Amino acid sequence: MRLIEQFVERVKSEQLALPIWFENNALKVLDQKKLPFQEEVYTLFTVEDLAEAIKAMTIRGSGAIGICGAYGVLLAALRSQGDAKEIREAGALLKSTRPTAVNLMKTVDEMLTVVNGPRDEVISKIEKKAVEILERQLEFEYQLGRHGASLIEDGDTIMTHCHSGALGGSGYGGRALSVIRAAHEQGKQIHVYTCETRPYLQGARITAYELKKFGIPYTLITDSMSGFCMSQGMIQKVVVGSDRVSANGDLANKIGTYMHALAAHQHNIPFYTATSSHTIDFDTESGKYIEVEMRAADEVTHFNKSAIAPEGTQALYPSFDITPNELISGIITEKGVFKAPYETNLKELLQKESFLQK
Repeated sequence: MRLIEQFVERVKSEQLALPIWFENNALKVLDQKKLPFQEEVYTLFTVEDLAEAIKAMTIRGSGAIGICGAYGVLLAALRSQGDAKEIREAGALLKSTRPTAVNLMKTVDEMLTVVNGPRDEVISKIEKKAVEILERQLEFEYQLGRHGASLIEDGDTIMTHCHSGALGGSGYGGRALSVIRAAHEQGKQIHVYTCETRPYLQGARITAYELKKFGIPYTLITDSMSGFCMSQGMIQKVVVGSDRVSANGDLANKIGTYMHALAAHQHNIPFYTATSSHTIDFDTESGKYIEVEMRAADEVTHFNKSAIAPEGTQALYPSFDITPNELISGIITEKGVFKAPYETNLKELLQKESFLQK
């Protein structure tokens, strides 16, 4: 496990935030549900443990979920001593945990391409592939941060929704916070409005936690305040993350994103999504074909296991919504900022960089 250990040590030495990492042939996961008041780390010994952590939102964020695919397949290879059948079964389990998260599915599929040959070679090849993916995802965050920061002007106030930061990615800034962090590091005087993001409050608990660590000024607002803040001229840009972008540029992101995009459109405020090329799903024609994960009603009626509604209350929790491409000013990726028409521009630009598998 020399390669994976070297990667983890390097990332730690650069003082980046690690949502998940290998240590002593097991996985360490920071429980994001306990933040910001507790920084509790769990040790996971099996892929079943990892799958449950993903489903339970212990680890979340499209980038972090994606790299779970690399770590999970590697863990399966170690536990099975390179048995191809068990590794593929583990991959199928991981892919079933969050159906909207295309990054996870793509990463698992990429990992499984090297599951062939003698068992000892399989483990070695999987470790090498995992490190390749982890390095690539981290570099994506730096690159999309730089491209996105070019859209941010000195003095801007930026609104973001949910959490797509370092702990939701590979360690630098995930998606939206890569842009915000890069702009801040360039010396731009910016201020962030972070929506609390019901029902898990990722914006209040995790985005605010990271912004404070980065030294970036911020203000917390409830999800329903965005329209008011925009109408009062308090917000100049909106930057959100993404869990999937369809071939025509429609965006699947945390529930509530769509209403923020509508408000931004009404007030002529640029609305951007920050993502990686890995999250663009060219097999899905438009947002109407994206499966939206429906989560348990008690996640809305309860918080931290305490009821916040009368017993017997019915509740609905679509974890994501779909923002139509016409409301999106640009899609920020590690390869640049893509503008409409997305269906042609995304495909042509990514083909030039050989990012589309043929």
